[in-house]
Amino acid sequence: DEYWELKYRRDKRTNIIISFIILALLCLTRMLQDQYNGFLVNYNNPKEFNSLMKSVYVVVPVLFWSIANWSLTTLIDGEGKFSEIFVSTCFALTPLILIGIPWVWLSNYISADETSFYFFMQSFAALWTLYLLFVGNMTVHQFTPSKTVGSMLLTVGAIGFMAFLCLLFFSLIQQLLAFGFTIFREIQLRF
Repeated sequence: DEYWELKYRRDKRTNIIISFIILALLCLTRMLQDQYNGFLVNYNNPKEFNSLMKSVYVVVPVLFWSIANWSLTTLIDGEGKFSEIFVSTCFALTPLILIGIPWVWLSNYISADETSFYFFMQSFAALWTLYLLFVGNMTVHQFTPSKTVGSMLLTVGAIGFMAFLCLLFFSLIQQLLAFGFTIFREIQLRF
C-alpha cells in the first residue's frame, strides 16, 4: 500500500531526496557497525577501516540493482521508471537501518551466549528488506508475484554480468596503464 502511494501520490522529487537520505543513513549504519560493534560480533579490524570503501559497498549494489532491474523489466513489460525503482529499493533498505543502529550499541553489552540474538536480528532485517524489495518491485512494475520473483532472479543474474563487465573493464584499463608506463620507462632509459 505504501509503495502504491510512493508511485502514484507522493511528490517524486521528495521521494528521491528521502531515498538519498536513506542511502546515506545506511552507509553511516554500516560504518558504525564496522567500527563500534562489540568484539564478539565484529570480525573487522578497526585499524583497516575505510569509510569510503564502506560507502561504495553500500551504494554500488543499490545502483547495480536499480540499473539491472530497470534494463530487464523494460524488456519484459515492466511499468517502473528508473527513479521509481531506485526509490523503492532505497525504501526497502530501512529495516537494515532500524535494526542495525540499536544493535551497534546493544552488541557491546551482550555475552557470548547472547550473540545468537544479534545474528537473528540481522537475519530478520535482511529478510524484511528482501520482502520489502519484493513488494516494491511488484508494485512499481505491476507484476504478479511469480513474475516478480522471475524478474528479481534475472536481475541478480544481470548484476553478476555487470560486475563481470566492470571487472573486465578495470582490468583492461590497468593493463593499458601498465603498458603505457612501461613504454615511458623504456623511452626514459634510452634517452
